[in-house]
This record gives sequence, C-alpha cells and structure tokens, in this order.
Amino acid sequence: MLEVGQKAPEFCLPDDTGRELCLKDLKGKWVVLYFYPKDNTPGCTKEAQQFSELLGEFEKLGAVVLGVSPDSVESHKKFKDKKELRVTLLSDVNKEVVKTYGAWQLKKSYGREYYGVVRSTYLIDPDGKVAYVWKKVRANGHAEKVLEKLKELINQN
Repeated sequence: MLEVGQKAPEFCLPDDTGRELCLKDLKGKWVVLYFYPKDNTPGCTKEAQQFSELLGEFEKLGAVVLGVSPDSVESHKKFKDKKELRVTLLSDVNKEVVKTYGAWQLKKSYGREYYGVVRSTYLIDPDGKVAYVWKKVRANGHAEKVLEKLKELINQN
C-alpha cells in the first residue's frame, strides 16, 4: 500500500457513463479514492450511499469522491441507478489501479484463500500526494470519518 506523502500513482479509468477520467485532470482538488469489492453487495452499497449522502459537504470543501471496483461500466451504471447513488464510480476491470494502490490482496473467508479487493481509501491532496490512508475499512460510518479527516487536514493548511 502507498504511504502518506507519496505521489499518488496516475491512472485513467472509465466512469459509470463510459467517459475516461484521469487523476491528473483533478489536480488542484482533494480526491477521495475509495476501493470496494463489488457493486450491489450490502457493505459496498452502504458505503456508496453514505458517500452519496455526504457528497455535497465533500464538494463544498473542494473534494471529488471516486469509488473504484473491478466491476464493468454497465454494472456501475445499474448500481448507481438502482441505489440512487451520486458518487462517481470507476471501472477497473483489469485490476491495474486496485493493484497499483495495494487494494488487491489475499483474503480469507471460511477457510478459503483468494485474491480480491480489500476495502480501503486514499485521500489525495490538491498537489497529487497521498494525504491519508485507511486500510481494511469497515463500510458503515466510513464516509463520515473521511469527511472529518478532510476537514482536519484543510484546517491544518
């Protein structure tokens, strides 16, 4: 996983409308980059809904919220429509970005080992550096913690 102070690796991924979004295009803004395992699962839905509910507050602070999973653009579109989500979802079907950011890890469930996305979040500052990292996140209440940390970091500057 990346550490605080490191330059956030560049990426370009299709969003939930199929348009390409690149990190470099967001220079000058705070970026909340959260990785989640799968569309339409209980924890991922809860996390996306909570980020969507707080999106206005993030935007007032000059932040963009991006959710990333290996799901397809079409899956993201259906997920957003079905759950009325407001956050931008990025499709990483080749798992290049989840691997680069260290979110693709060996997981264990019921005695079985497999690789998958570990729920994690990066807060990237307006200069493109990692400002804070949450590893192995619990979905419920996470968006609020990210918002609080963003406010704290902005007030420090």
